[in-house]
Amino acid sequence: MPKGYKAMVAEAMAEIVTLTPQQAAAKLNDPEVVFVDIRDPRELERDGMIPNALHATRGMLEFWIDPESPYHRKVFSEDKEFIFYCAGALRSALATKTAQDMGLKKVAHIEGGFGEWKKAGLPVAAWQPKVPKAEGEKK
Repeated sequence: MPKGYKAMVAEAMAEIVTLTPQQAAAKLNDPEVVFVDIRDPRELERDGMIPNALHATRGMLEFWIDPESPYHRKVFSEDKEFIFYCAGALRSALATKTAQDMGLKKVAHIEGGFGEWKKAGLPVAAWQPKVPKAEGEKK
């Protein structure tokens, strides 16, 4: 029988750590913690993001985590705690479970997502999209 998103989220929630926005905010300035925003760029542009969060769209997450992937991002190989979030905690629950299944040891997500973070009056920063390097400029 096919499994819908509700069942997948419920299964993930049973196996992952969920932090309240306040618990997550207490880790905001910890250099050993990386907040990972998995929302679409349009959401970041419209709503902002948690200050200093890493933007990793949900569609690229597995490729960025896997050290065998040509798209691997070094930060995911570091011994850090990763706190994932999306708008309402559904995508981040799935992302956190995926990261855990892929071997990241210290992972969690934010209960209620960015919506609850904002509602709690916690810090929000404007999204700064990466500016493409000019042709011929060193990477």
